[in-house]
Amino acid sequence: MAIITSVLARIKSEPLELLGGAEKVNECFAAAGHLWRDCVLNPANTIALFMLQILNGNTSITHLRFLSAIPCPPASYCDARNKLPVAGVAAVVEQLSCDSGRCSDPASRWLGRRVVMTDATTAATPDIEPLQAIWPQPSAQKPGCGFPVVKMLALMDLASGMILQLTTMCLKVHEMSQLAGPHRALLAADVLLGDRAFCSFCHLCLLAKQSVDAVFRMHQRQIVDFTPDRPCRGKSKKNKKYKRGMPNSRFVEKLGVMDQIVEWARPLARPVWMTAAKFAEMPLTLKVRELRYQIIAKGMRTREVTIATTLLDPMRYPKREIARLYHLRWEIETNFRHMKTTMKMEHLKCKSSDGVIKELMMFALVYNLVRTAMVAAAQRQGIADANRISFIDAQRWLVSLVQLPGRSAMPELIVNPPRAGRSHPRVKKRRMKEYDLMKKPRSEHTQPIEHQKVGP
Repeated sequence: MAIITSVLARIKSEPLELLGGAEKVNECFAAAGHLWRDCVLNPANTIALFMLQILNGNTSITHLRFLSAIPCPPASYCDARNKLPVAGVAAVVEQLSCDSGRCSDPASRWLGRRVVMTDATTAATPDIEPLQAIWPQPSAQKPGCGFPVVKMLALMDLASGMILQLTTMCLKVHEMSQLAGPHRALLAADVLLGDRAFCSFCHLCLLAKQSVDAVFRMHQRQIVDFTPDRPCRGKSKKNKKYKRGMPNSRFVEKLGVMDQIVEWARPLARPVWMTAAKFAEMPLTLKVRELRYQIIAKGMRTREVTIATTLLDPMRYPKREIARLYHLRWEIETNFRHMKTTMKMEHLKCKSSDGVIKELMMFALVYNLVRTAMVAAAQRQGIADANRISFIDAQRWLVSLVQLPGRSAMPELIVNPPRAGRSHPRVKKRRMKEYDLMKKPRSEHTQPIEHQKVGP
């Protein structure tokens, strides 16, 4: 926790101190080969304005002149931000993000192990042709009636909620094809928590090779049978006399009620996201623990959950603990809501591909800074779970801290009460305007209708 305390102590005097100071920020851009003249909008001041813009809900560029003491016309700031190289922004983001992965308190770990969550989300960009070519809009939308959508695969620490890694891709690209980035951010003895999209034989083998355990929801195509000593389908093409619905896995050991160890076999077909050389290195079999539990909480859509995990020891990892851990997977959805709704990341503003990448990296930086403040507040106020600290309250305090660096120490932040078993259906009380959806480009909507009178 010393990292968190020192980071927040530094930004009280200067906002850029959390990144090592203005000189350190400029050094990162110089190392990336960026050249600039001596002016007000050097890389350090540009990054400071970028952070301030995102902290205020990704506000308009014209709004910044009322929020910062740095004198600059909106057009000059926009030009300076466009000139920043992506590599330099990435180096600046790394100044804080690298420390984020090491700031989790050992007391907040799950059974002594760090848990990392993974999932994907999306954000819309401005509807311009260059962005449509890189990140196309959904196929159900007609040209001119939608927005390009960039898909992001995130890796987050469960205890602190901080982003450890963020990968961008197209909307129709499957997450499994982008595993190289997230796997580099994982450490030995980590536990990876994800939904059924990540549950496959090859993925579990790749994680086992890194000494990383997995807790995934069972893929919908995987057949699970908890009958002891039940037969399995096998891989022989000649043996076609098997019962419909017979599982492919071989039964190994019964651990309890709906809790067993089975042996998965390597599939005959290579996954499209894996190279032939990697597939040839996969073992022929892998022991996997399968367990199932019931959900009786009110308002939950799913009533039965089946888990596949490589945590085979039932004494060290009881079934109830694994079920409780998978229930915490929803925290990543809450974190995405903080980024997209609270921080206004759902609709990006940059109109170039490099600008979109830089905007997403700055969102990740500011989000990690807010989570840092939440962890520090939880430690200071004696709250075991940092996720209970109000995200928007921490963000508002950071906004005031950046705008008024001379403020006093961190106040008592709002602590949300425990909300176990809360039922909130996804319905809206406030009615939307009854306008039709756009089904043709706006240029066609603005054309006069035949019977409409044009002119005087």
